Amino acid sequence: MKLLSKFQLQTTEVQVIIVGSGKLGRELFTSFKERAAFPVIAWTGDAAYSFPSVVVHTGSGRELDDVVSYCERTRSILLELSTGSTLLKREVACPVVICPNTNILMLKFMVLLAQGGHHFKNYKIQITESHQADKSSVPGTAVNLAESLGVSPEKIKSLRDVSVQRDVLGIPEEYLSRHAYHRLVIEDGLSSVALETKVFGSTPYADGVGQIIQAVSKNDLEPRRYNVLELIDMGWL
Repeated sequence: MKLLSKFQLQTTEVQVIIVGSGKLGRELFTSFKERAAFPVIAWTGDAAYSFPSVVVHTGSGRELDDVVSYCERTRSILLELSTGSTLLKREVACPVVICPNTNILMLKFMVLLAQGGHHFKNYKIQITESHQADKSSVPGTAVNLAESLGVSPEKIKSLRDVSVQRDVLGIPEEYLSRHAYHRLVIEDGLSSVALETKVFGSTPYADGVGQIIQAVSKNDLEPRRYNVLELIDMGWL
């Protein structure tokens, strides 16, 4: 297998390793096993593999040192899906793609806001996010939106009450256990603009991860940190 200096995987099939046994890790593994065109395996430790892959980290961080070591040793590409990861500041010798979100439509909206959010710095801004009641991790997408708008993450309003989600936000009953809702309200006295996003179920995320995997496996990546929004800017997604 011939490897390029910029970590382009030269394989006929993209080999994917899923790290993490939580809800997202299980959803991705099951979805890829059923529908993806590439082989997928579950992470069982650094010593278990020796081939270049795309490694998708969804875990708590307990195995992250071993994952990074594997990616550096095998010239693999790492997708970081866990929010609040140490990889946000850590220097590594392999390509790392930080993914605060993996729904492609949502990512394109986030790019739009990142490019023009500074225009609203002098306005009153409210950010509300809602996810399934058992979500306890940092709401990465909401934090990203807040940063684009110059809003302190502490001012984000997080909703986890099922009755509010159903009766006020209008989240369908069947998606209360798996949804992502964001609402931005930008006000200037009697004028206001409201932007609302809804993602229901796990399929949009799994499909997005699949597209990101295909994108990074077909293009040259330098051994550095990327934000997934860069891939949108480069026209890879």
